[in-house]
Amino acid sequence: MTDTIKINIESIGTSRLSQVDFNHIDFGKVYSDHMFIADYYNGKWQNFRIEPYDMLSFTPGSAILHYGQSVFEGMKAYKSITGDVLVFRPEKNFQRINKSAERMCIPQISEEIFMNGLTELLHIDKNWVPDLPNTSLYIRPYIFALDEFIGIRPSDNYKFIIFTCPVGPYYSKPLKVKIEREFSRAVHGGTGYAKAAGNYAGSLYPAKLAQQKGYDQLIWTDGATHQYVEEAGTMNIMFIKGNKLITAETGDTVLRGITRDSVLTIAKEWGYEVEERRVSVDEIVQGLKKGEIKEAFGTGTAATIATIEVIGDGDIDYTLPPVGPDSFSSRVFAELDQIKTGKKEDKYGWNYKI
Repeated sequence: MTDTIKINIESIGTSRLSQVDFNHIDFGKVYSDHMFIADYYNGKWQNFRIEPYDMLSFTPGSAILHYGQSVFEGMKAYKSITGDVLVFRPEKNFQRINKSAERMCIPQISEEIFMNGLTELLHIDKNWVPDLPNTSLYIRPYIFALDEFIGIRPSDNYKFIIFTCPVGPYYSKPLKVKIEREFSRAVHGGTGYAKAAGNYAGSLYPAKLAQQKGYDQLIWTDGATHQYVEEAGTMNIMFIKGNKLITAETGDTVLRGITRDSVLTIAKEWGYEVEERRVSVDEIVQGLKKGEIKEAFGTGTAATIATIEVIGDGDIDYTLPPVGPDSFSSRVFAELDQIKTGKKEDKYGWNYKI
């Protein structure tokens, strides 16, 4: 924990907690009572406060509405078996939001502001952390530009907000994905490694076309040649080939996922040979044809582990073997879940206790 900052607190009059059915939660549609806010003006972050979750007010000329100068993060908190609130690896999200901010010409947020704002917010809304299986409290920190100026330059004023929402599973079933060989998510020299809002807006149209053909998500390929696998929708993607775990290396076109890093750490400890390298589409297609690829799955904060059952390339769909409880993806999902909820020793020091 860093040195504390002064946070003014305005509590909600009547909590909305009693209105929530935690057995049936739509992902990202139910919001907790409060949010943490900080303002950037006159060259520094200030005015730290927690307020009831509510509407924001800014003018039609606000820079964020026109030029997309915004970055965000996603992380989760879990209720442990002893009733504690545990946040999974928030220091990595703090580091990554600043890396994204640097790329988007947004002022850095200090660890003091990020961690103390997060901690105080979760102290107040700790009862919003669900304790049912496959549930968690999703946490969304983000920063966006606020200047009222129609001109292309970095804003002078920003707002940093953290809000939370209780969630169930992001995907309710194994995925059918399509290898994307026409559109690009990221190119070298671009913003692919940053969690910039515009990255996701640009991915919607290709994903929509794939969904019209019956697919759930895309496997993005490199923007230069479309010959190498990069990410899968909003996730990193991994393959089990024999006793190897194969995934694309990170760089300026592939997001450095925190769940990705956690899975690779566990895989190495379990004795898998881990290969972080360029992964060609041809290698994957040939591996699917020959039955060498036993599993494919996405890793990300929202989905944690998302099993892939079908990979489409052109007009051909390749079906992977059914995933059982002894599969790598099932076991690593269970391992992460037990660590995050305090059911298993956190020997990596990943959990941050509120």
